[in-house]
Amino acid sequence: MGRREMNGRLSAEYQGLEVKVPNLFRCPISLDVMRSPVSLCTGVTYERASIERWLDSGNTTCPATMLPLPSTDLVPNLTLRRLIALWASTAAPSSPSSSSSSSPPAASAVGPTPAAAAAELLRRVADPGADPCPPLRKLAAFLSDDDVDEFDKNALARASGAAETVASVLLRRSADREAAEAAVRVLAAIAASDCIEEESKRRVAAALVADAASAAAALARVLRSGTSLEARVDAARLVESLLHNAAASAVPGARAAVAESEELVGELIRLVGPADDDKKKKSGGGGLTLDRQAVAAGLSCLAAIAATRRGARAEMVRLGAVPAAVRVLEADDAGSTRQALRVLEAAVGCAEGRAAVCESAGTAVPAVVSKMMKGGMGGVEAAVSVLWAVCHRYRDRRAVEAAAACEGGLTKLLLLMQSGCSAATRQMASELLKIFRVNGKSCVAGYDSKTSHIMPF
Repeated sequence: MGRREMNGRLSAEYQGLEVKVPNLFRCPISLDVMRSPVSLCTGVTYERASIERWLDSGNTTCPATMLPLPSTDLVPNLTLRRLIALWASTAAPSSPSSSSSSSPPAASAVGPTPAAAAAELLRRVADPGADPCPPLRKLAAFLSDDDVDEFDKNALARASGAAETVASVLLRRSADREAAEAAVRVLAAIAASDCIEEESKRRVAAALVADAASAAAALARVLRSGTSLEARVDAARLVESLLHNAAASAVPGARAAVAESEELVGELIRLVGPADDDKKKKSGGGGLTLDRQAVAAGLSCLAAIAATRRGARAEMVRLGAVPAAVRVLEADDAGSTRQALRVLEAAVGCAEGRAAVCESAGTAVPAVVSKMMKGGMGGVEAAVSVLWAVCHRYRDRRAVEAAAACEGGLTKLLLLMQSGCSAATRQMASELLKIFRVNGKSCVAGYDSKTSHIMPF
């Protein structure tokens, strides 16, 4: 049983979203509202996933009656399923007497369904004469609470006009920082949640894509002046959703309006780099580490922007994407290594990016070599691509000297060529072998593999 049921009611922050759930609609095993009710031969109905787990565990009795089961066939209870769907789409307010009672109300009789509560909150959000922040905070708190049932969250997210109404607050030119930030939290809770239905996520993206330029400007403002790091991370997640959906949108120029927003790209780079005190944390060794969620969100957006067009890459480089990605590699954050290498791979695809890498070759090249084997196969291939571009194809002296001085580089390339990388990556690695110093120190001591390797030349 979830925390909200054990406590008897939800927190006051979103108490209006509590659900009056008929006991008949709850699975006897999980006590959650059933989504796919099925009946056993004993006549008792369960949620399909719950009863299947019970039977798969080797049980041969009915969980509710403990009677032996002559048959384990599951029959869909379509009538009950229709009743649950009807209940979810209509209001079922609690009686006035229950709300006026001095004793704490039970969780099964404390308020309307999420659909009814959401409709009221959305009406308050859309009211031009009312402050949208309080209802938006309620919606965000409800959608973000892990103890709230997924059924209830989806009922709220799919409420008619929910995404469009909240997005309209974000897109208002007159919206203050607090209102825009509250709208971002709600939209991100829908767009980035694994439990929300895809149709609700598409509605959020469509509402933002409809005016992509205004959406990019609004999200840049939240990234710049958000009162918390969480709000800025949520804004970055919405940017990524906007970029992906703008590509398939029929709105002309929507993706370009986002990718070419100098203000937005600059704020994403600031989110990745350690320039802000609220993103710096002392590590156990006394050094600085980056907030992982902020780095991951920012790098994902930058990688998506870099994939749009060549001009976007050059602008991204001009605003500082290369040193930001290098700092991530130096921070030893394994979770963001692959994304940082992808950003560098995109950067060296333009002359400005190659120049930026070569200008800081003393730090950039060793950082790439050190993380060559730590970003999965995608990160490995991106690292080789970066080194090959600056060291072999364009043969920048600074990059070549920095690569040759890296201990363990030769061993890593040899290991890579023995792995299941692509043919193109294997060819680039073979061409890079000539650059690294061939000596016993770089071959064995530089990479602690406990393995002897045969030199290729």
